[in-house]
Amino acid sequence: MAYITVDHENSVDIDLFYTDQGTGQPVVLIHGFPLNGESWGAQSAALLDAGYRVIAYDRRGFGKSSQPTTGYDYDTFAADLKALLDHLALDEDVALVGFSMGTGEVTRYLGTYGSAGVSRAALLGAIPPFLLQTDDNPKGVPGEVFKGIEAAIVADRYAYFDDFFANFYNTDVLAPERIGDAALRASFQVAAGAGPHATYACVDSWLTDFRGDLPKIDVPTLVVHGTADRILPFEATAARLRDEKLIADLTVVEVPEGPHNIGWTHPDEVNAAFLDFLQR
Repeated sequence: MAYITVDHENSVDIDLFYTDQGTGQPVVLIHGFPLNGESWGAQSAALLDAGYRVIAYDRRGFGKSSQPTTGYDYDTFAADLKALLDHLALDEDVALVGFSMGTGEVTRYLGTYGSAGVSRAALLGAIPPFLLQTDDNPKGVPGEVFKGIEAAIVADRYAYFDDFFANFYNTDVLAPERIGDAALRASFQVAAGAGPHATYACVDSWLTDFRGDLPKIDVPTLVVHGTADRILPFEATAARLRDEKLIADLTVVEVPEGPHNIGWTHPDEVNAAFLDFLQR
């Protein structure tokens, strides 16, 4: 367990917490909102057992990382990722893996910095291509929905988390062996520990337009997505990446009836897809 200090131009210094375990090909795991690097537990164990070096970090504002009031945009998030890769001298054969918000870091990083040193990418519960409904993006979600989310967070972010996690895990339909009360409480506890400003500010980042980044991704890319995802619906995200051919070398794996956080609820399916993809 360690920290790096990130100092971007026009930004305050912040500390990013990360873990670095195992040896072999490095796999960098980038967590989703509103969790932290520990949320990759089921995937980390499988990757370590398979002989990979597993690196996970907490995004600014979350987990054990600093909680500044600036930098909650994907240009800065991608710069944070680059700082970590540079610090660890990860300049060869790296696999970048993101979940939910973390898929934005992977996409913006490859769109901005290119794929030098990166051999492949994986997106779990993808946020690209573009969530916001606009004249040239009619399949997006109306902006009023996100304004409502921001208002709910300001009014009572703990109540918001209760509602959010119910849909994050589809608790009304999934069996207890998929998502139990203890796991749900643990997720809530992690979310409650996130920075209040970070929780609010990240909503606007969800509206980032990734359509300019996607054609620049020139490494094999895997998307694993639940077909019953209520947070980032399959048809608005993963299906578009596939059907509109937005990434040149793309494999899409559907998890039938999977919710948003399939890494927890369907680890066998997710881990099998990851390992098969990495070992090709």
